[in-house]
Amino acid sequence: MEFKIKVEEIRRLMEIESPEFPKYVTQILNLANQNAQATRPKVVGQMSELVKEFTGRTLGEWEEWYLRRYPDSIDKATKKILEMINNFKDAINQIDESMIRQWVRDLVIVKTFIGLRFQEAILKKIAEKFNTKYRLTTPEEESKGIDGFLGEIPVSLKPITYQSKKMLTEKIDVDIIYYEKQKDGLKIIIPIDLENKLRHVGETRGN
Repeated sequence: MEFKIKVEEIRRLMEIESPEFPKYVTQILNLANQNAQATRPKVVGQMSELVKEFTGRTLGEWEEWYLRRYPDSIDKATKKILEMINNFKDAINQIDESMIRQWVRDLVIVKTFIGLRFQEAILKKIAEKFNTKYRLTTPEEESKGIDGFLGEIPVSLKPITYQSKKMLTEKIDVDIIYYEKQKDGLKIIIPIDLENKLRHVGETRGN
């Protein structure tokens, strides 16, 4: 048998009152907390370690025990979140239909296009770094596992997970550039052999 007990049910079983908030408030507070980093360990302590130290049984005992160790943590976290909420208020007052339309267009049109064509951005950036040219592939070249050319060097672009999975069913006979999608952009990894080739190409072109 498998089943799940939701947080609300756990509270009921433990006879702990659930606070009630107006609609959307918890979502806003969660977002403000994430931005303010108000409940990070440096503010409120490492909770996973603290609960291991606690030997009591009741909510009241836990609260008293915790506040003896971090007497100012609740106030500090509250102030950080309040400051972020005030920042939200200032931002919300600047939002109008035109701004929303601009945001939606960027999300639906621009970022989708970037997601489809980010490989070209990788090739272009590497070409700039090594003082060479780049080009995208023809359908025939693409069928051979080539995603583009840096100078005359054919390269394939693969996610970093490709390295660990090895992709045994796929054989690629060209240099591979790895990328990792991160929150703020792309991390690019160029193997040393290819880096040396590109440096040589750039130096030759410079001469």
